[in-house]
Amino acid sequence: MSWFSKKKMSEQNLESEEFTDEILDENEEGKTPVNDKRKFNSQGERMNFEEDAPKQQVKSMRETELENKLKEETARREAAESKLVGVQAKFEEIKTQMERETQEMRGRMQKTLEDRAKQGQFSFLTTLLPVLDNLILAIDHAEKDSSLEHLLAGVKGTARSFEQALMSVGVEPVKSIGEEFNPELHEAVDMVAVEPEDDGKITAEYSRGYRFGDRLLRPARVQVGKALAQTAGE
Repeated sequence: MSWFSKKKMSEQNLESEEFTDEILDENEEGKTPVNDKRKFNSQGERMNFEEDAPKQQVKSMRETELENKLKEETARREAAESKLVGVQAKFEEIKTQMERETQEMRGRMQKTLEDRAKQGQFSFLTTLLPVLDNLILAIDHAEKDSSLEHLLAGVKGTARSFEQALMSVGVEPVKSIGEEFNPELHEAVDMVAVEPEDDGKITAEYSRGYRFGDRLLRPARVQVGKALAQTAGE
């Protein structure tokens, strides 16, 4: 090797050492060497780990906080849904119980009404039995004694006992003879001439009318008086 070649290599080594010293000096001053590929991402952007680390840590804490809130909200929602299911189940239970109690009450009321109706029928039939007894006695006496007086007495007794039986269950006869004619209670069969003071009054009764409480069972069939003067004018 010639002296000139050795000198050229020495100069190159010296320049290389000076370049390396410059890179080290820049690194000591906080500058990133150009050939440090670990400090660059795939897009060629410089990565500052000292600045990025706190950001990543803050982001992680934020995510943790959001996850905790999400868990709490999910737990509250599940608790609310569980409570709603419990309330719905309780409502259905109470509804079923009320329907059962209502049905039972309706059945008891129906049975009570039926029992009262049967009791009323029983009482009415009981009151009719004496009527039948009197009728049987009237027939028996008529067979033994054919006189009209005994037969009439027996029939009258039977009629009185029957009317008493009707009155015992709330049936009342409609007053007619001597009363003013009332088309709501009386049915006029015919008319007869009377004095002016008896005009519009009932003079005879062909069949008795009866009422049951406020209801009319049947009207009384009657004869109505009409003044002589009006009769002559007509």
